[in-house]
Amino acid sequence: MTDSAPQRRKNCATIFFATNGGLGYAPLAPGTFGTLAGIPAFYYLSLLPGLLQLVVLVVVIAFCVYICQHAGTYFGEADDGRIVIDELTGYLVTVAFLPFTWGTALLAFFWFRLFDILKPPPIGHIDRNFKNGFGVTFDDVLAGVYAAIAVRLCLALFS
Repeated sequence: MTDSAPQRRKNCATIFFATNGGLGYAPLAPGTFGTLAGIPAFYYLSLLPGLLQLVVLVVVIAFCVYICQHAGTYFGEADDGRIVIDELTGYLVTVAFLPFTWGTALLAFFWFRLFDILKPPPIGHIDRNFKNGFGVTFDDVLAGVYAAIAVRLCLALFS
């Protein structure tokens, strides 16, 4: 049975967003490459007033849950390595409400990747036990919260 044209278009859009425009197909460290998409997104997010940043962040998180759910079904694995929109989302949680500078962008990149890889509690629990769009998204959202705290502590201590 072949997919209908609307279904193929939906699948193409899902895969495009899930892989951050193809960054999830990087042969090494696709999560790191997927996080890189967050840097220009951080720049544009930082141009918005605080309340609008919050609205955009909530919409991005909800969209990420939706896309991750459908991409997991498409790929046959909830947390397929090609799905990296969750890294973008977690990175945006890290940098929300901060002014854009290259130093902050790189510091946030470092801290987010560290927490995303190490998965301290309860991040690891969510990653292991929620194999759906919610779990794929929210382990990175929590890594973003941890990274946001670390970034702000570094900025406070070393600025």
